[in-house]
Amino acid sequence: VQLVESGGGLVQAGGSLSLSCEASGSTFDINTMGWYRQDPGKQRELVALIRRGGQTNYADSVKGRFTIARDNAKNTAYLQMNSLKAEDTSVYYCVVVNFNVEYWGKGTLVTVSS
Repeated sequence: VQLVESGGGLVQAGGSLSLSCEASGSTFDINTMGWYRQDPGKQRELVALIRRGGQTNYADSVKGRFTIARDNAKNTAYLQMNSLKAEDTSVYYCVVVNFNVEYWGKGTLVTVSS
């Protein structure tokens, strides 16, 4: 399974950005898709996950501001990030669970300037 992340970049606090993650290859049993983020020297933390049936999980810190969605036909997940804060600055990693195996993207940097 290969993951291609897009989106991210630099935005001012209060602004919006969107991320997308497309999975390709042997993607016959993708269940969970989503994003984690990681700052230097810190553990990777959950941002949002979405399951095949549409069930979602969000970190408390992003609830009400971020929205995750997916297009199962395109094996693509989307993360809409609104009302961004400086503390949202991080490297965001896409994760996909296929046949109970986790696959990770290379990460995309999101920088929120205050």
